Amino acid sequence: MTPPPQARPDEGLGLEAFRSLDRMSEALIGQATGGFSPAAAMLAMSDWAVHLAASPGKRMELGYKAARKSSRLMAHLLASTFDPSAPPAIRPLKSDYRFTHEGWQKPPFSWLAQSFLMQQQWWHNVTHEVPGVSRHNTDVVSFAARQMLDMFSPSNNPFTNPEVIARTIRTGGMNFFHGWQNWVEDVSRLVTGQPPVGAEAFRPGRELAVTPGKVVFRNHLIELIQYEPATDKVHPEPILIVPAWIMKYYILDLSPENSLIRWLVGQGHTVFAISWRNPDAEDRDLTMDDYRSLGIMAALDAVSTILPDRRVHAAGYCLGGTLLAIAAASEACHSQLATVSLLAAQVDFTEPGELALFIDSSQLHFLQSMMWNRGYLSADQMGGAFQLLRSNDLIWSRMVHDYLMGERTPMIDLMAWNADSTRMPYRMHSEYLQRLYLDNELATGRFLVEGRPAVLQNIRAPIFAVGTERDHVAPWTSVYKIHQVTDTEVTFVLTSGGHNAGIVSEPGHPRRHFRIGTYRLGDCLPMACDWKEAHDPQPGSWWLAWNDWLQDHDGGEMVDPPRMGAPEKGLAPLYDAPGSYVFQK
Repeated sequence: MTPPPQARPDEGLGLEAFRSLDRMSEALIGQATGGFSPAAAMLAMSDWAVHLAASPGKRMELGYKAARKSSRLMAHLLASTFDPSAPPAIRPLKSDYRFTHEGWQKPPFSWLAQSFLMQQQWWHNVTHEVPGVSRHNTDVVSFAARQMLDMFSPSNNPFTNPEVIARTIRTGGMNFFHGWQNWVEDVSRLVTGQPPVGAEAFRPGRELAVTPGKVVFRNHLIELIQYEPATDKVHPEPILIVPAWIMKYYILDLSPENSLIRWLVGQGHTVFAISWRNPDAEDRDLTMDDYRSLGIMAALDAVSTILPDRRVHAAGYCLGGTLLAIAAASEACHSQLATVSLLAAQVDFTEPGELALFIDSSQLHFLQSMMWNRGYLSADQMGGAFQLLRSNDLIWSRMVHDYLMGERTPMIDLMAWNADSTRMPYRMHSEYLQRLYLDNELATGRFLVEGRPAVLQNIRAPIFAVGTERDHVAPWTSVYKIHQVTDTEVTFVLTSGGHNAGIVSEPGHPRRHFRIGTYRLGDCLPMACDWKEAHDPQPGSWWLAWNDWLQDHDGGEMVDPPRMGAPEKGLAPLYDAPGSYVFQK
């Protein structure tokens, strides 16, 4: 048998040149498409169109539904002609606030709103339940249809929006002049890389992230902040907070009145927090394991050096919670953890929510090409995807308010933090999307740490998991799956709000509520929807319940506060909080 021909020494270099050409081409295309893969969109559209064309029954069903909706709409139009208070033929979803103004309740504007809502509902029927179309492609096509419909909503047109018309009459058209000024200012700030209007009033270290503390440890990837005690006695076991590195850490230390870190310190806890470096092109080869070892493990070692012989309550938010679960599932830190708290963090990615619209093999390859070109995923690419998930609230409603109504959306601390975004290293982000989102290695026990599987069933510390009701990034039903992949006591909280506002839910915040329940090994675990029905909402902030839970799992009586750092062990305080990494652009 003739052996296969051997590759010449220079052949690998030549093949890499071909691959580089592909990456450069895709990176250029990405600049025009905002980071979205045209191939992924075409695959989804083709899957939907071919199967719809091959489904005569589905097409007949759509024709039947179109006729029914048309008759309902005509009946409403006729009824409202003689009685403007006639009940609507269709009502918007609870999360749709475009047509809440009283002007939309009367003809002819009510007719426009009703026609649009009927069309929106019909297109939902068109894009869903087409036989043979994969679930992912169904979601992508439905998302694209929704974006197109939102663009042409009558609420976005100054000639068909009664609220804009009323304001135009009231101001003599000055609202358009002020809106034009707002648009020019926003565009100029975007082009020059300046923060949004009003963000200058929310600066880390001045108005935000002002909880007193010291940076007591620093390496290439993190700064570890130890916060000064605010009580005469403190709980014996400290808290280590692991934020997501996709944004700056101080979402958990915003203004003094809604700072989770400041509140914990006020409850007598010794708090440490990680502040992540904002990576640049030189950090392109940082891996997920670097974030684990140089981040969580280095921080745990530093805390253990400052407070020897004490276990740690580790709390991770969003992506930081996922990484914390990986670290807790490995053998390296079993003895160091008293408890594990996961705040809006997923460990099973089979149902990751609407963010999965932008994650498939084609899209991942496209993102890898763009990151290969720069060495990182830029903040504007990530921000664009998150805004599209809530285009009604974050894009179109804001454009109507700022540019047609001529008003400014008031800046708040959470919005200012959201504008202070970071980058994601090329290799780490590729691994994260491939290994967690696409391959779901963590939930299936195939995620390796130092050559050994990080199995979530190995976590023995009690877990406190928080999901939020309106989370588009980590849906609470996905967060709830922590019950199914661990063999330890799990206390689960479902709180009102979204991915950010649900976590930043300080005591005294109006209209907040939460549900809570604890399940131990051997208990019969219900489905997520049944769990929600079985647990009544409690008014107030989940922070209070978490503090009670931490105290129930604490190590003993209150003790004297520790000193800042450990100078004799090489951990002398370096500088004041919030440190220097938080200011990296």
